[in-house]
Amino acid sequence: MADLSVTYDKKANAAYIYLTEPQTRPKAARVYPCDPIETGGMINIDFDEDGRVLGIEVLAASSKLPRYLLDVAERIDTEDV
Repeated sequence: MADLSVTYDKKANAAYIYLTEPQTRPKAARVYPCDPIETGGMINIDFDEDGRVLGIEVLAASSKLPRYLLDVAERIDTEDV
């Protein structure tokens, strides 16, 4: 199984799941916002110029992602962990 890189900002309650090599981290060419009514929150999917998925931003992450994923995510907020 491939390792995923995940960042989490507890203050903003936002997580980002990277689906690219950690050293590349290209900029998104397009962002597809999922319907917040359908998903019960805001989820954005980032694509590169060739239409490949780069990553997924999840707002209200604590209610959308499994706790274990947030526990192992790299913290990017300023709170003490």
